[in-house]
Amino acid sequence: MKIEEPDNTPTIKGFALFALGFRPFFLAAGLSSLLLMLFWLSVLGGVTTASIYYPGIYWHSHEMLFGFVAAVAAGFLLTAVRNWTGIQTLRHTPLALLTLLWLLGRLAPLAVFQLPGWLIALLDLSFLPAVAVGIAIPILAKAQKSNYIFFILLLLMTVANLLTHLQYLGLTDDTANRGISLMLYLVVALIMVMGGRVIPFFSERGVPGLQAQSWPLIEKLAPYSIAAVALLASILPDSIVLSPVALLAAVVHGVRLYGWYDKKIGAVPMVWILQLGYLWLVIGLLLLALVPVDLILREFAVHALTVGGVGLITLGMMARVALGHSGREIAASRTIFWAFVLVSLAPLFRVLLPLLMPDWYLQSLILSGSLWCAAFLLFNMVYLPILIRPRVDGRPG
Repeated sequence: MKIEEPDNTPTIKGFALFALGFRPFFLAAGLSSLLLMLFWLSVLGGVTTASIYYPGIYWHSHEMLFGFVAAVAAGFLLTAVRNWTGIQTLRHTPLALLTLLWLLGRLAPLAVFQLPGWLIALLDLSFLPAVAVGIAIPILAKAQKSNYIFFILLLLMTVANLLTHLQYLGLTDDTANRGISLMLYLVVALIMVMGGRVIPFFSERGVPGLQAQSWPLIEKLAPYSIAAVALLASILPDSIVLSPVALLAAVVHGVRLYGWYDKKIGAVPMVWILQLGYLWLVIGLLLLALVPVDLILREFAVHALTVGGVGLITLGMMARVALGHSGREIAASRTIFWAFVLVSLAPLFRVLLPLLMPDWYLQSLILSGSLWCAAFLLFNMVYLPILIRPRVDGRPG
């Protein structure tokens, strides 16, 4: 699979933040992940309150999914689609405007601006469809049917976002939870579909001698099993049927991960961070199977999927893609190695510690959030100059 793309067209000089989609959106994701979590920690500590527009806990879940994760998805897809199709995706002024739209969606709900609810909703709801159009044009031009799933997922994510805003605007009574849940499982599905393509590829490229294995039945079941989980967990989250479906998905994706694993990945941080993140997705599915039978609270499954799965894979993917597309050697620096270690500890404190020591619940949230913040602070320190400067090999992108 073509991921890193060599090009011999003329050199782009100077400020390069808007040269290719990964640059502004990985920077936006890195900074927002840090700032959003710092703000949430201040809310937990009673120092401040969340947005007036987003009631209570909804602000945290909405912004981490539709802010941070949406930025990662936009950056990755706008970059990958150019490689898959050979057609240039958004760059320069159009890319800057798309980034501005994302930023306005983050700033609009702040109480200081006192914007009407309909305008806040409109700004936030416009971003994902704009990204979908940005990737659909080249995909449709090349008739790459295997990639239609990506702009379809973005449109479904827009529906999920609409469900949240309908409740925030007072038009419905109980759609925000459904919208957030739908978005979560669409994100998990997106990561597992994309992960199935790139993680074995990255593993083989990064670990000498590693030969990723796959099995036709497992590869056939992988997308359908996670789609079934997404549907059930969003529409019938308490149905007993979710238990066997989530268990089946966990087994399928666990076997899939086993086929990519080699003990030598421990020496390659750029590989183990992705595989460990995928393992957390499997753990999250196993925990989700226990929720309908009342063996565990839903929040532990959710945070295994988010802090563990989404957190590790997004950080690892951004770190790798930014190096590859800036013409640099794909290897984790010492600083990024420690960022990977810190973000890997965060789900242990968010999921396992409160399970084992319920009295330490609030402390576990603060410890986990602090580890997350430290990891993304290190990422921002290392990658800010990489993302704003031109490629070191003189190529565009």
